[in-house]
Order: sequence, then structure tokens, then C-alpha cells
Amino acid sequence: MSDKGTSPNTPSPAGTANGARKVLRTLGWIVGLPLALLLTGTLLLGIALAMAYPNLPEIHSLVDYRPKLPMRVVSSDGVMLGEYGEERRSYLPIEQIPKVMQDAVLAIEDARFYEHGGIDYKGILRAAVENLRDSRSQGASTITMQVARNFYLSTEKTFTRKIYEILLSLKIESQLSKRKILEVYMNQIFLGQRAYGFAAASEIYFGKPLKDITVAEAAMLAGLPKAPSAYNPIRNRKRATLRQRYILERMVENGFITEAQRDEALAQELSYPSPRGSDIHAEYAVETARQLIFAQYGEEAYTRGLTVELSLDAGEQMQAYRALRRGLLNYEQRRAYRGPTGFVELPVTDAGLDVRIAEALEDHPDYDDVRAAIVTVASPRKVSAMLQNGETITISGAGLKLAASALGEQAPPAQRVRRGAIIRVMKSGSAGDWSIVSQPEVEGAFVALDPRTGHIRAMVGGFDYAKSKFNHVTQAWRQPGSSFKPFVYSAALEKGFSPATVINDAPLFFDAGTTGSQPWEPKNYDGQFDGPMSMRRALAKSKNMVSIRILKSIGPSYAQQWVTKFGFEADKHPAYLTMALGAGSVTPMEMADAYAVFANSGMRVDPVLITRITDARGQVIAQARAPAGHDERLRVIPERNAFMTNSLLQEITRSGTAASAQARLKRPDLYGKTGTTNDSQDAWFTGFSSSRVAVVWIGYDKPRSLGARETGGGLALPVWIDYMGHALRGAPVVEYTPPDGVMQVGGEWYYTENAQGGGVRSLGLDEGPPRTGEEERKGILDLFRSEDSGASAPQ
Repeated sequence: MSDKGTSPNTPSPAGTANGARKVLRTLGWIVGLPLALLLTGTLLLGIALAMAYPNLPEIHSLVDYRPKLPMRVVSSDGVMLGEYGEERRSYLPIEQIPKVMQDAVLAIEDARFYEHGGIDYKGILRAAVENLRDSRSQGASTITMQVARNFYLSTEKTFTRKIYEILLSLKIESQLSKRKILEVYMNQIFLGQRAYGFAAASEIYFGKPLKDITVAEAAMLAGLPKAPSAYNPIRNRKRATLRQRYILERMVENGFITEAQRDEALAQELSYPSPRGSDIHAEYAVETARQLIFAQYGEEAYTRGLTVELSLDAGEQMQAYRALRRGLLNYEQRRAYRGPTGFVELPVTDAGLDVRIAEALEDHPDYDDVRAAIVTVASPRKVSAMLQNGETITISGAGLKLAASALGEQAPPAQRVRRGAIIRVMKSGSAGDWSIVSQPEVEGAFVALDPRTGHIRAMVGGFDYAKSKFNHVTQAWRQPGSSFKPFVYSAALEKGFSPATVINDAPLFFDAGTTGSQPWEPKNYDGQFDGPMSMRRALAKSKNMVSIRILKSIGPSYAQQWVTKFGFEADKHPAYLTMALGAGSVTPMEMADAYAVFANSGMRVDPVLITRITDARGQVIAQARAPAGHDERLRVIPERNAFMTNSLLQEITRSGTAASAQARLKRPDLYGKTGTTNDSQDAWFTGFSSSRVAVVWIGYDKPRSLGARETGGGLALPVWIDYMGHALRGAPVVEYTPPDGVMQVGGEWYYTENAQGGGVRSLGLDEGPPRTGEEERKGILDLFRSEDSGASAPQ
């Protein structure tokens, strides 16, 4: 009987079912576990996001965006003179940002900005693909994400920070419009050179407002956000240009520009000028303004976006700077060469030479066109030297004239120009050849103002701001010398003197018994005594004996009180006879203020440097009040006194110690007085027209002689003429009209009551040697101490 059971190789139904269940179970784990993990992760992420979202920072700072804006100082004609603050910004509403600049930024940073909701999912996928095949690809961060990151998050690259970045982006998109987000981004992003925002970057890199930007320039700036240092066109033009080209291609791809516009942009050669206002050289005035603003607003002055408008005129300021600088350098060229300012050891070979020189010259900054250089080769016929930037220059011929005595082997070691010597050089002549010049030691000051408004039009506080921050215009107290005499003469007019009063220019002598020290025998500068002469002629020739006799006649105490009407401090001008020779102390600013009283027909207007302050929105928050026409409340001396004194001062520029003024400028409406102090330690010229008062002072910080033949007329006057030639160019001639209370008799002016024989007709024609009282004795002693009486800059 046969067996009909199943074969051992044939699976049973039960076994088949069990196998199927095992397969299904395995597949369930393979599919289900990841799905469960994904669902769990999604749930946990959702819970985390739900918990994190309420804890996100409020975005009020974006809704009401108020960036730290620097304080800007501008001239009266709108030229930027200085900027203060850690961040350099110019905030512009999106409507004022050129479309080409917006397009350039969108092309490289976020081309789908107006299409996504803060997170560009397509961009993320595209970036992932691009990263696999092109190292130049764009990142996946949108502009909104960059705003979130820059405002609220740290720079660390963590998963948590990325989550917060995404959430913040969604929150920002829900509360701000797209244009507002783009506006914040374009004004807030850091672009190198301390520039924040594209408006500031345009000014800093290209020296122009953003509204004037070209396609090529916009593409260059748009390359900066990714890496401001790496793509800085000033420091790395090659790398920046490569990125600019790439951005231009992206602009074409996105339809922002045509291929023709791209080609035109590629052909444009970009230039990077020096910062606007740097060639105006108004550093001393700007620093004075900064101190005034800081005293009022504190640290907020550097963050509120204040614009401080000064009364300076950019053209006049530049002319004043050049005129004073030229005068000081001309003086230095007349002095003996003082030798190099130091020496450094240089490598024997050229290897590392430029680096060694660059490092050594870090402590010897250039003074504008007076450059520091280190000698590499020296001989009596030719000198080669290297500048801080690595440029090698050659000096020969006339350029060696000043230093000729220092080029031979017989020169003292400390003065010899040899390899390793640190020298000063500058270009000169029409050919621009290099010359060796002395390291400037002499200092100077220049200030000019409009006497009608008090507006300061130019201020130069020294040879170079990089050399010394000490502002000689406002801080240097020096003896005014003969430039003070007009105030004594003005006082004498009120005591009955007239320009026709005859005064004896004869010797004066004070013996040791009178002075209590040593005999004093004052001299005229020219050493001559010309006998009786009119007061007009005496001032024109700056006769010291006449000034002393006048002051003695009217009384030093009276004169001391009179000069306070011009703004001088009484205690700086002791009531002694030495006041007649200008032995007191003044600043150049005081002298300008005082002479402005004469120029303004007897009315005194306080000097004004800051004319207006506006906030970041252009609202005026402070403004100087200009005098309203002819305001008699400003009068400090009678108009007729100013007119008569001006008549005397005009004679000085016509036939006296400043006769070259009218001769060179070829106009009669010029008035002024030279001043040279004891031993030629200070050289002054103070002069004016009806619209400008200008003061020039030249001297050393630590008072010492400028030279036996140096005078105010020879040193300071040429600087004044140089400036006034520019300031008065095209201005009509305006001479003063005789006011009531004066009349002319025989070609000379008198107060009306003195015209018919009244007043003081003569003085000192029959007197012997003067006898002085105790006050005069002390005054003479003060004159002997005059070398130390003026404060000077700290050494």
C-alpha cells in the first residue's frame, strides 16, 4: 500500500504563512521605525518650535530701526570735513536707494527675495546642488535670515542658532514689509572701512553719494557683504574685481541688466579717491567743534546721527592752509639745515629692505606733502631714499641745495645724510622734482572771519595736525607786539588826539634806579629816531617812542579799560607803559575778534564756528542767530572812533610797514597792522577789509628768536596777502563812509569838536627824560620778563 503524505521538500501551508508574517514584520520594522522616529521628531520639533517661538525677541528695533549714526561735520558749502563714531553710516529710506544698487544686492544675496516668505526652500535645494559642483555658489541664507542673524543672534554655527534664525525670519516676515526688510538690510550691513550700509560705503569707497552710483560701482559694493575684508577693492582690487564680474553675470541672469550694460560696466575703470574733505585740512576747526558738541551731548554725540555745520568755507579753508604752510616752509628754507631726524640700521642686502623701512617710518608720519623717507644711497651729487609706501625716489641738483653741507664726509655724524638717515622730502617746481627739506619746527596760526556775522571762514591751528594737535589759534597765548598799538591809538582818539597830532619820536631812557633792575632804553625797530611826526605817520612806521608817549599821556589804566571793549582780558594787559609795545598776552582768535570791531564800524559780534546742528532726520535742533542788520546793541566803541582808527590802519597798508598789501592786491580797501615782539620771537599781521578779518601769527612753541631780520611784515604779511587774494577775488572795493561827528580839514580827519584847534595838538616836543612812578617801574620790570610771559604749547 503506497504512502500519499506530503514530500519533505514541499512547504506546508502553516509554514508558508509563518514566513510571510516574518517578512511582513521585518518590513514593518524597516518602514515603521523610521516613520515613527520621523513623526516623533516632527512632534518634538513642533513642540520645541511652539515653545521657542513665544520666547523669540521682540523686533521693535526693526520696526522702529534707529541705527548708531556718526556725527558728521560739514562746511558751510556742504563739504564733509570730519566724522566721529565707531560706525560710519548714512541712513537712506528704500525709496532713495537706487534700483541698480538694490538689484545688485538681490542678484548675489537673494534673487527670490520678493517670492519667498523668509525661507527660500528652492534656494536651499539649488544651493545644495550648486555646492556639489561649483565652489562659487551662493549660500541658502535669505536677506531676511541675515537681518535676523545680524540683529539678534551670535555668529556661532550651531543647530540651535539655525533654528532661531529660521523662526526669527518667519516672525520678521510676518510683521515687516519686504521693502522695509530690504531697507534695514541695506542700511545695516557691514561693508568694511568702518562703513555700515551702502550709502556710507559709496561715500567712503567712491567719494560720491549713493544716488550717483553706476552699474559697475554697484556690483563692486554688492560683493562686500560676503567678506568685507577679502573683497575690499582698496586693499585687494584683483579679488574684488573677480567678484564684481561674477555679480554682473548674476544681474544679467536675473534680468536686472542687459548684456550691453554688463559689457559697459566691465569696461568702466573704477577709481577710489581719498575721502572727501581730507584735502581741505580743517582738522583744527573740526576738533574744536567736536569738543563743543561733546560737551553738550556727551557720548550720544557719536550715535545720534548729528550733522554739525560749520561756518567755514571749504575754498577759503584750503587757501588758508596752503598759504600758512607755504609761509612756514619758506621760512624753514631760509634757515640752516638741521640734519636728519634720526637713523635706522638697514639690511646689507635689498632682502627685507622695504619692510624694515616701512616699519621704521611708522613713527615718522608724513606731514601732507612733506614726506618722511629713509636714505638708501647717499653722495654729494645724488641721494636715493625710500618712502613709507615702498616708492624709491632720487634727489639731485637743486634738490640737494639745502642739505649740501650735510652730504660730505666732513659733516658731523649727527647731521650727516647717509644710508639709514631719516630725512624729510617734498616735491617742488613745475617738474615735480624731489628736494630735501628741514623737519619743520616753526609753528603758525591763521584765522579769518566775517566781521558782520562773526562767522569763522578759515582756521588753521598749526603747521600740520599730524605734527601737533595744539591749536595755536585758540590756545597759544603770545605777546602781540606792535599789532596791539591800534587799540592804544583808538583810546587816544577819545582823549582828544587826532591823526594830525604831532608827537616827538625822541629817545626815552629809564635808569636802574627807576626800574629797580637794569636800565631800560626802548628802541624803535629800525633804530632811528625821526623827531616830531604826526600820529598817522608814527603808526604807519610803528614808532615805539610815540606809542609810549601816547600811553603815558592818556594813562595806562584808562587804556587797559578801553581795550576790554574789544574782548581783551584786563588782567592779561597790566596797566603799565609796556602795554604800548604789546607786552600783554593774546591769542590769534582774540586778535581777530578785536580787529573785527574796527572792521564792523565799532560793533562787536561774537565769533561763530558752529552755525547749525541737525539730527538724523534732517530736523534742525540748534542754530546760531545771525545779527539782524544794523543792531546798535552790539556797539562797543563809537562809529567815528572806528572810522578814524581805520583811516590810520589804511595808511599802514598804503605807505607803512604793510605797504605791499595794497601794492600786491591792487585795491585800497585794506587795513591792518604788523607786529614783531621783543627779539623777533613773534611775527604778526592782522588786517581786514569790510568783509574779512584775518590774523597770521608765526613763532616757536617755546619762544625763541625767529631771526634778527624776521618781522611781521616779512613773515606773516605774505601769508595774509596770499589768503586775501583768494577771499576778495571778484569782490567790489568797499571803503568806509565818514560817519556823523567827523570832518576833514586840510586832508586830515578830526572829531568835529576838535577840528578848529581843539584836542591834543602836540605831545612830548619839549619834555626831558621821563620820570616814572611805581606802576611804570613795575611795568618796565614786566617788559624784561616778557620772554616768559606768553603761554606756549606743551613740549
